[in-house]
Amino acid sequence: MRLMENAAGRFVPDEINGEGAIPYQGINGYKPEGRKHNPKIKSCSDYPTDGNKLVKNLKTALLKAGLRDGITISTHHHLRNGDLLTNQVFDIIHSLGIKNVRWFPSASFPCHSHLLKYLEDGTINHIEGSMNGPLGEFTSRGKMKGMGVLRSHGGRYQAIQDGEVKIDIAVIAAPTADFFGNATGDRGKSACGLLGFALADSIYAENVIVATDNLVPFPCLPWQIQGNNVDYVVEVDSLGDPSKIVSGTTEVTKSPDRLLIAEYVAEFLDSAGIVKNGFSFQAGAGGTNLAFALFLKEKMKQKKIKARFIRGGSTKYLVEMLEEGLTDYILDGQTFDLEGVRSMRENPNHVNTSPFTSYNYHGKGNFASMLDAVVLGATEVDVNFNANVVSHSDGLLLHGIGGWQNCLFSKCTILAIPSFRDRIPVIVDEVTTLVGPAELIDVIVTERGIAINPKRKDLIKATKKSGLPIKSIGEIKEEVDQLCGKPEKPKFDKSKVVAVVKWVDGTILDSIFAIK
Repeated sequence: MRLMENAAGRFVPDEINGEGAIPYQGINGYKPEGRKHNPKIKSCSDYPTDGNKLVKNLKTALLKAGLRDGITISTHHHLRNGDLLTNQVFDIIHSLGIKNVRWFPSASFPCHSHLLKYLEDGTINHIEGSMNGPLGEFTSRGKMKGMGVLRSHGGRYQAIQDGEVKIDIAVIAAPTADFFGNATGDRGKSACGLLGFALADSIYAENVIVATDNLVPFPCLPWQIQGNNVDYVVEVDSLGDPSKIVSGTTEVTKSPDRLLIAEYVAEFLDSAGIVKNGFSFQAGAGGTNLAFALFLKEKMKQKKIKARFIRGGSTKYLVEMLEEGLTDYILDGQTFDLEGVRSMRENPNHVNTSPFTSYNYHGKGNFASMLDAVVLGATEVDVNFNANVVSHSDGLLLHGIGGWQNCLFSKCTILAIPSFRDRIPVIVDEVTTLVGPAELIDVIVTERGIAINPKRKDLIKATKKSGLPIKSIGEIKEEVDQLCGKPEKPKFDKSKVVAVVKWVDGTILDSIFAIK
């Protein structure tokens, strides 16, 4: 393996886990060739004529699906920190002595720290998916045997459909399913809302297992996963802890600084002329984003403005906007609380979507680019407007990308961030890890002021007389540096790449090096 310089000036490996890699070539620099991947053709004659695909347990399903050394196993993350099924899957894999598995989750959570022992003993060779919390730190310390790969939600779909990652066995946790494999996530004791992140797995994986703790008679309606794509169905006692699958206590921040940031974002969008009838926006969960949604809601009510659609992650605050007639639709990628689950189940205008429709860059367009505004967070930004969302200033890999990269393609991308965390500046000279190129980041909003990317002359002109604290990013950085000082930069072993960050088109954007 050697390192090569990509179009962003970052040094990235020329191969990943023994396979060739393509360096980042600019925002729209790489054009794919070839055709989409498809699994092998199968015949109805190989399945029960009565449609009943139930097998007695998860171990049986895994063995029937061809479990073996070096296999790729995928799981989805809609169960979030309540997921029990993934841990059970790898307990079985370990008990059978299987080694060198590539785990390909749509995301991981602290509950998956259970799998650290399987990373240590070689059951799991490496993770291609977000490595949050303990898994991320394990990777940063150089302990994972293979090289990790971080992709956005859209990048994951792209990798599956393009054949960059060929899934041998997809294990789909379904809160409700029938014996044929039709499945939904919007009902049942483990209801999580939708199953969109498992859609690509169900279509392109060689073998698909649906596991459910709420088996219903055929047909399971409305189905989000089609039984025609499913090989085996397993009934289990529990998919996870419902109290951790979704949070019923997601609350708006009470921090005065974070509230000020949220208010600035709403005021900026209004001053820029973006908040008008028929507009669209996306804002995820988290205290600042929830507060922004409330400030925006009040502004819309005052001006009698109605959005055409809101992109979710949905929360009770977005559900209220739908039910109060402030938007025609919620186009939801995942539900973040119990009200989101209820709304999706009951309201036909609360629509479940998938990364194919929302984020996939190797398609004929997607929803993300249609958004008028998106409000995101970040762990770091630099003076050139590059941004980081996966590692901290100490260099540790602690977060996944999610839909963050894909959302950068909205018409106005705003990063709403505090100017420092724990007395460590968030605005730096150069980001530790490049995840979002500067060309796509339009506005940085902090409690100390708002910085507009100089390339967005239209936004600068529109907000010039707004009365908002518009400053250069250098001015904000200088103010924070005087307050906090400049912390020491982390020290890396530049001879050991522990993970890479992929861009939305499958090229390599940056390397994550082992912490010394």
